[in-house]
Amino acid sequence: MKTGIANLPLHYGSAPRWLFDRMKKLAREITHIIVWEYGPEEFLLRLSDPFWFQAFGCVLGFDWHSSGVTTTVGGALKEGLKGSEKSLGIVVAGGKGATSRKTPEHIQTWAERLQVDSETASKLIYASKMSAKVDNTAVQDGFQLYHHNFIFTKSGLWTVVQQGMNPDLRSARRYHWFSSSLKDFVEEPHSGIISQKKVKTLDLTAKRSRQTRETSVELVKDNFPELIKDVKKLSEGS
Repeated sequence: MKTGIANLPLHYGSAPRWLFDRMKKLAREITHIIVWEYGPEEFLLRLSDPFWFQAFGCVLGFDWHSSGVTTTVGGALKEGLKGSEKSLGIVVAGGKGATSRKTPEHIQTWAERLQVDSETASKLIYASKMSAKVDNTAVQDGFQLYHHNFIFTKSGLWTVVQQGMNPDLRSARRYHWFSSSLKDFVEEPHSGIISQKKVKTLDLTAKRSRQTRETSVELVKDNFPELIKDVKKLSEGS
């Protein structure tokens, strides 16, 4: 399993309509073939691999190194599978910007349509929220999330493909999650990290950050106003 992080040059704009329409059709056919041959779980496993996802975007006809490959492939997959969710047993929720914030609603709606039990639906929504919170807050690398796709099956298996941007570095970073390899949302939730750009990062998900996480929680629980006073004193002293 090679899930983790991929860096891409930050490009603005959108894919031409003629290209996007072709990407939707091809994404639908490739997905159908993989699911028919290997099952929906195998397709989610492949999406969770940043290299496979990147290659998938190339096969669909998009730029091989653009930040737009994440949002465009996610959009093409979501649009291409419309109407096939029940037969395939796969749902692509979320998207870019405001659409990403509606992901919990999308999950709940499709969970009801696919007759997923309420407990599993709640776990899916929790996974969506936590994966976004962790990559946006616990992994402090300067990349702000703006895209979040949550792909799940009727059985409750899920994959997250989300992306953050750093305008100063003119770079985007994609994060991949896969439920089968996940043991803890907070500690080492990614199976690996693939990164081309070296930036100073406070990775509170790392095992060696365990003490830092615990200390941070204790400091906040103890006396928050006093903590702020101490921080100000330390800042003034430096």
